[in-house]
Amino acid sequence: MRVREFRDADEQPVVDLWRAAGLVRPWNDPHRDIARKKQVQRELFLVADDDGAVVGSAMAGYDGHRGWVYYVAVAEDRRGAGVGRLLMAEVEVRLLALGCPKVNVQVRSGNEPVAAFYDRLGYEPDGATGLGKRLIADG
Repeated sequence: MRVREFRDADEQPVVDLWRAAGLVRPWNDPHRDIARKKQVQRELFLVADDDGAVVGSAMAGYDGHRGWVYYVAVAEDRRGAGVGRLLMAEVEVRLLALGCPKVNVQVRSGNEPVAAFYDRLGYEPDGATGLGKRLIADG
């Protein structure tokens, strides 16, 4: 297995992975999210590839102040095998190479297994509350 940059041919397998992982919401069109990401810091859109099969993903960005990571997903039959850890390690390496001093992730309320995953990687609550405002409606 290896972590590599997203390729156009990965789009449907990645969307299928996100759907299976429960990451897609009615107000987010995953195909539009991918199209947008391909326009900005494409090198920070990663997949875990196991002999041609997409088994994980991570989408990251850096704004010059903080790095952010979204759409971290691992195929259900691969969870606990280090795929997520491998993806996050590569994200961190790439963000650090850009001079990023801190990485933020958002975990949906009630998703304790994912919060525990990030805790094991050294992430901790930072006392901030995530707020959002949609500027472009996808749905």
